[in-house]
Amino acid sequence: MAGGETGAPGWRFVHLGLIVTGEGERTILPKLLRALTADRTCTFQVLGRTGQRKPRGERRELAMVRSGKTIPDKDATEIGLPARQWLAGQPDRFLLLVDDLEWERRESIQGVFDRYRIALDAMLQEPDRPRAAVHFLVMMLEAYYFADAQALNGVLGLQLADYARDVEAIRHPKADLRDLIPGFDEVRDGLRVAERLDLRHVLSRPDTCASLRTLVAWCVRAKGGTTDEFCLADGAMNPVTAPQLKLLDQPA
Repeated sequence: MAGGETGAPGWRFVHLGLIVTGEGERTILPKLLRALTADRTCTFQVLGRTGQRKPRGERRELAMVRSGKTIPDKDATEIGLPARQWLAGQPDRFLLLVDDLEWERRESIQGVFDRYRIALDAMLQEPDRPRAAVHFLVMMLEAYYFADAQALNGVLGLQLADYARDVEAIRHPKADLRDLIPGFDEVRDGLRVAERLDLRHVLSRPDTCASLRTLVAWCVRAKGGTTDEFCLADGAMNPVTAPQLKLLDQPA
């Protein structure tokens, strides 16, 4: 998918709607993913923000069964209904629910994923379900800034090198940034960093950034094409979210 390959065989133009769980992601995430729009085969649109969810517990499950509900009302109104309104009758539209996965929630990823996935599947018609996906930023959006030190240094006047290990293993990247730059504002300063961030560089090491790479791979498949960029062929993928990729293996 070299720059300028608009209309290359296999690709189609799609609209990717985003439901996010953080205020920063509302403005910053489309900037982080802008490399995917360079070939003019997709656009990103933030549809709304919802709060982070915990895994569904046994007591909540029992209460819903007794009330005749399949999902909590809040999940229906903030997740399922917006997804249904976005996707229904619009085959060129896709939906991503993107959540930050902080260190304290890392052991709950499967349960959190299942809750989001159930909310989507309960509200969507069968043909629309593959066009909705749940993905995670690990451990928060700010982790990926450390994978492209040039962007951080250029905006914040630092002298860092790219993080030597997997940035998705940084426990508290936002706190680390505030230690480096007291008063760091996650929206104002984060947007400036994201505008310089090179997604290809962030995903240039195949053994890192499995969750972000899975999100990018899903977007590429939604567009109906293939690419050698972002280490998609041999790079690490998130085992919880990666099965959603197969649901998009369909003719363009």
